Amino acid sequence: MIEPGITVNNAAPVTAESFDAHGTRTGSVALPEEIFGQTPHRASLHAYAKMYQTNQRQGTAKTLTRAEVSGGGIKPWRQKGTGRARAGSNTSPLWVGGGIVHGPRPHKHHEKLPRRVRRLALVSALSLKAREGNVRVWAREELNVPKTKSVNEAFTRMGVAAKRTLLLDEGSVPNFAKSCRNIPWLTHRRADLANAYQVMRAKELVLSPDGLRRLTEAIGVE
Repeated sequence: MIEPGITVNNAAPVTAESFDAHGTRTGSVALPEEIFGQTPHRASLHAYAKMYQTNQRQGTAKTLTRAEVSGGGIKPWRQKGTGRARAGSNTSPLWVGGGIVHGPRPHKHHEKLPRRVRRLALVSALSLKAREGNVRVWAREELNVPKTKSVNEAFTRMGVAAKRTLLLDEGSVPNFAKSCRNIPWLTHRRADLANAYQVMRAKELVLSPDGLRRLTEAIGVE
């Protein structure tokens, strides 16, 4: 099912390079055109990136008002006869060290987008990556124990080492997840929890066969 705002690109089938567990190229694999072969909707990409970054803000910035700064309680000098301007408190915003007027206060930064727009942004981001030729399918091996070295060597053979890489995989693979978490340029995520911002930010996108299946099911391709 194609969402409104996406234009189908039927010029050529969408493919990605495929690699075995050791990172050796084995050929190519066809990617679902409903996900990887669409014309990107840039407005939805911008809206999603803006929403994602806004929602990362903690909202803890705060300044002290004149009621919260230390001091006050006594009039600095008498009202008349000194030749100086009237002053009632040294916590006045006009004084150095006084309170701040209309400063930031703690509040939540939260934006929402309709589910249709979020899905449109994700499909657009995936299609951009496929158009740039930065999508790879990797038949990773099952690890009995965590082994970062073997994962790193496979990515080196694939030509994505030291590049900001997003690996979309299935869930419940603790040994493999532990093998990935010490690689600074690699982000390992469940495919059905992927979002458009993560895809846009990555230079390279790598999917396991199970990750590709889960991603297809999560987006809801019929």
